[in-house]
Amino acid sequence: MNTPRTITEAELVKSYINGNEHALSQLINRHKHKIFGFIISKIQDRDLAEDVFQDTFIKVIRTLKRGKYNEEGKFLPWVMRIAHNLVIDHFRKSNRMPKFDTKSDFDIFSVIKDEDLNAESSIIKNQIESDVKSLLVELPEDQREVLEMRIYNEYSFKEIAYKTDVSINTALGRMRYALINLRKIIDEKNIILTEK
Repeated sequence: MNTPRTITEAELVKSYINGNEHALSQLINRHKHKIFGFIISKIQDRDLAEDVFQDTFIKVIRTLKRGKYNEEGKFLPWVMRIAHNLVIDHFRKSNRMPKFDTKSDFDIFSVIKDEDLNAESSIIKNQIESDVKSLLVELPEDQREVLEMRIYNEYSFKEIAYKTDVSINTALGRMRYALINLRKIIDEKNIILTEK
């Protein structure tokens, strides 16, 4: 007896873009526990977490309907990034930043990647970006190189490993240590990477 083949995320995304509303429900149901779990672990208020969860999928729907989604096969990481950015936005609005565990998927640079910026936010974003770039010179060269390739050139870890002639695990390790060290430098210098 044959078991039915699981429909891939890429197929569900394509099906939704082509008008099948049920395909989006399947995508949400497949990942809602992980996404909501991430949001509530940061916000720690069920009602607010549900609002951010809803906002996440409103942004997902808008992006898909505009035809701007191009990360085929990487739907969950893409949605998690949207959720993460909305969590950051929530804390910006309430003037307090969450504590992120450096072992998790938190990326210090997510605070400088916001597509919808007004003039004031744009100035603040540029200042934050400038502050972060000036801190990079304090990292060991191998860590700085990996971090810059990943963040500013958007290379995959496979590409970084190839270009720096190391294993993927070494490239991942350097990135992890770069973020840990960057966090220490930020803490030592008491720099706040968000709007006041």
